[in-house]
Amino acid sequence: MTSRPIFASRRRRALFRSVAFSCLVLSTDGWAQSEKPAQALDPVVVQPPARPSSARSSGRNTAANAARSRQQRYVASTNSAPAAGPSGPAFAAPTLNLTGASTAGSRLGLTRLQTPASVEVISAETIAERGQQNILDAVTQNATGFTASPAPGNGGVSFNTRGFTGLGSVMTLYDGTQLYIGAGTVTFPFDTWSTERIEVLRGPASVLYGAGAVGGAINVVSKLPSWVPRNQAEISLDSNMTRRIAVDSGGPVSKDVAYRITATGNMSDGWVDRDNTSNVALHAVVQIKQTEDITWTLSTDYGDRNPSRYFGTPLINGRIDDALRFKNYNFSDSHIRYQDSWNQVKTEWQVADGISIQNTLYYLNSKRHWKDVESYAYNPATGLINRSSYIEIFHDQQQVGNRMDAKFSGHVFGMANEFLAGFDVNSINFTHTNNSPYSGASSVNPISFVPGVFSSPNATVPGFGSVTNQYALFAENRLSVTEQLSLIAGVRQDEPTITRTDYVAPAGSFEKSFSSTTWRAGAVYTPIKDLAFYGQYATAVDPVGGLISLSSANKNFDLATGRQIEIGVKQSFWGGRGEWTLAGYEIVKNNLLARDPNIPSLTVQVGQQSSRGVEASVGFLFDYGWRIDANTAFLRAKYDDFVQAVGGGSVNYAGNVPVNVPQTVSNIWATWAFAPNWSANAGVQIVGKTFADNANTVTRPAYNIVNAGVQWKPDPNTTVSFRVYNLFDEVYTTSGGTTQWLLGMPRTAQLAVNVKF
Repeated sequence: MTSRPIFASRRRRALFRSVAFSCLVLSTDGWAQSEKPAQALDPVVVQPPARPSSARSSGRNTAANAARSRQQRYVASTNSAPAAGPSGPAFAAPTLNLTGASTAGSRLGLTRLQTPASVEVISAETIAERGQQNILDAVTQNATGFTASPAPGNGGVSFNTRGFTGLGSVMTLYDGTQLYIGAGTVTFPFDTWSTERIEVLRGPASVLYGAGAVGGAINVVSKLPSWVPRNQAEISLDSNMTRRIAVDSGGPVSKDVAYRITATGNMSDGWVDRDNTSNVALHAVVQIKQTEDITWTLSTDYGDRNPSRYFGTPLINGRIDDALRFKNYNFSDSHIRYQDSWNQVKTEWQVADGISIQNTLYYLNSKRHWKDVESYAYNPATGLINRSSYIEIFHDQQQVGNRMDAKFSGHVFGMANEFLAGFDVNSINFTHTNNSPYSGASSVNPISFVPGVFSSPNATVPGFGSVTNQYALFAENRLSVTEQLSLIAGVRQDEPTITRTDYVAPAGSFEKSFSSTTWRAGAVYTPIKDLAFYGQYATAVDPVGGLISLSSANKNFDLATGRQIEIGVKQSFWGGRGEWTLAGYEIVKNNLLARDPNIPSLTVQVGQQSSRGVEASVGFLFDYGWRIDANTAFLRAKYDDFVQAVGGGSVNYAGNVPVNVPQTVSNIWATWAFAPNWSANAGVQIVGKTFADNANTVTRPAYNIVNAGVQWKPDPNTTVSFRVYNLFDEVYTTSGGTTQWLLGMPRTAQLAVNVKF
């Protein structure tokens, strides 16, 4: 199932060079200012995890306190008067969080400065301030180097980074747990209302999460219970008649029990013809402090979506015709629905000083249904749009698993050392029901047509089912050689076994086992406070076509392997009011599927793809209420060896850019608190051109999207927001092939009211 940079590159390079030079030659302590900035945004309290004390009698780092600290770290913006806690600093702005802890790059609870990798944290306050109501917008408009290729066929949450694309190379997780990819589709999470933060790791993440993350990983962290009473509600309406209502309630039930419930619902007329959409997302969590050392967190999530049934706009003579921008060529009775539930029980146990255990038991369930015509192509001979791929598919997926790790903090030969080891076991049942071979065809006038109704000559019957059993062992260690130098290493062993039952062709049934070992090793050197140089070597594996939906044609191929080397520097300066990062990397991925150059009909596993690039980010909180955040990524991604069958022969696409990979991506945001209780922000997303085919003959143009908004607080508990998305009404495409492209949302105005009570 399925332009134009606005700043000259010379100025951009000069900016980063000057910032880098200034940061290296000056002491950060000398930049601290004694005066409070005029009209500055309220600080966000972000507290890193407390270190275990040397004696239990002097103060325990209990699991209960750790849980309370985690809840306070990123939701402090919801309190009317945030203040710095005793164990951590008050950050000057929600986007300036280099010294805050993140789980995306390590399970040891390291800060971003302590992690030898490119890690970002997108806070709930940043997401709310910029009006990003879905995960896709929050990641692509904030994280360095990320773009997306959303489509109804992949669930609308497919990302690209560092030259690698799609759910099989850029992993999405929820609270650190991966929902395995069924037939190229993941559908949860999707809404940001229940999100506490989004943690982004750029580069291989297999050593943490397993197969499917050579490009990076996105971990959506849900809101935890609140230990102070809080209630919040928001309503919004936009020019596409998107109606949204959301509520958030939390507080203590007793001194040992607290809760949090969030719910949101959306209904929209859509921005293309006949494309009404709706969704509901619920999140409920209870935290119980059994003792001062044991904490239980029980949560349940539910998502029910009827997403867009727009599969793209057909190209007319290789380009988008403005007259077709709002046309929807799907059937009038087309149908898509995703239902996801996510249930977890987490246990945190502080066994003794320097010893803690965490366990997560989970059950995930996903049901999906598509009934559409999905392929459109303009026929120049007839002047009509030919429609094909009459598709009806059902997914039924259940996943049950348990992940546990134990952390030990102590000393090795007098050097501080943190060691973590654990296991991850799961079992996935997946059933694919379909009407393959998806026959059927029709032709309609591009402008005026009757959509028709779905009618397929092929029966919808169970196609195949699979049971995937997997276990993994992992370990991670951080050795502080000196106060300035630390060494970090990790290793993971994965052992999945897939048993596939083919209901249509029983001879295609099989059982297949894989084995993979991934590892990484890195170092962090901190010559002065809050300035870190790092380097890392990491390996990764990606599945060939997905593990749980592995086909009989791919069962004899190995997992694709990847390796990366990365070096970089990070710094927080100016008393926490500024930070910058700079990273350079090279990734090589082997064992791609390719055609045998001598026998074009034969597929072999010899291909290679690589990318190398530079990424940078800066953030400043200035006086008079100004804040600037910017990031940019430059890369050269290419196929090194990729032979494909074309016209009965073989063509090697070596040197070509992979599909859906832009070579430049930038985000720039400016926020200005221009008057008491008033603020404005504007951001531009700059995405370079991409190619829609392996031959690089079809180019999707570069684009610049500007979003802007104004916020007014008539009282401390009320916020009124007016935003305009795609301010200049850019016509741009986010994904698509050689005959049809999916277009992005046109200019849309939105009014929202948020009330705390």
